[in-house]
Amino acid sequence: MIKGYNLTNIGTPLKVLFTSYLCVVAVGYMMAFTQILFTHGMADGKFGLSVDDIVYSYYGDRTGTLIENKLNGSMKDMAEDHDRLEIIKWVREGAEESTFESSGVKMVFENNCLACHSSEAGMGLPDFSQFENIKERADQDTGASFSSLTRVSHIHLFGISFIFFFVGAIFVFAKNVPIWLKSLVIAMPFVSQIMDIASWWLTKFDPMFAWLVLIGGSGMGAAFAFMWVVSVYEMWLSKRDDSSVIDEH
Repeated sequence: MIKGYNLTNIGTPLKVLFTSYLCVVAVGYMMAFTQILFTHGMADGKFGLSVDDIVYSYYGDRTGTLIENKLNGSMKDMAEDHDRLEIIKWVREGAEESTFESSGVKMVFENNCLACHSSEAGMGLPDFSQFENIKERADQDTGASFSSLTRVSHIHLFGISFIFFFVGAIFVFAKNVPIWLKSLVIAMPFVSQIMDIASWWLTKFDPMFAWLVLIGGSGMGAAFAFMWVVSVYEMWLSKRDDSSVIDEH
């Protein structure tokens, strides 16, 4: 921390800037958590994030096919029950291309899936207008693919590290936190992020590592909450330190 500068005396314009950023990032963090609840959190067909959800997402449910498990899990609300059962029945019968259209399953995919699962949708999801992409996911569910893990890992490593760098840069100016605790909290989200992403890959090979995903995510959340609360409190509620007042003009 620059000597004389802290969150109690940085001046109103900087307080407004820092607080605005923290509020927007906090909303983004909540949206990200909500998105996780509606994707990974529905992997076992039940709302709420659990160890089973993590296992199904990264290791897979190897007792069934990917399409079937998705239709009974995170995609359960994306189609009517009779449409879901038509697809599941076709998959269990071998997912043959010769019966794809005659069984009516092609029409079910077109009516329920192509709005998101197509190249035109631009959502980065498998293109189900191509039969080979459907056939590939009618095989045993082995969880996230190596290509998707690589893509998501590098996006998270770059994006989340930027977020915590700026949140940590604001928290550095906290006045009433011991240096050892401040240093620990600043480092915690970066360590937790490495643990979180490494555990995705480890869980891909062995479901016992699913616990590390929850521990890594909890570490990031706890550090973010602590830095956010302390920073906002010191800027607006803590007594101003007049030993070195910065000119607000």
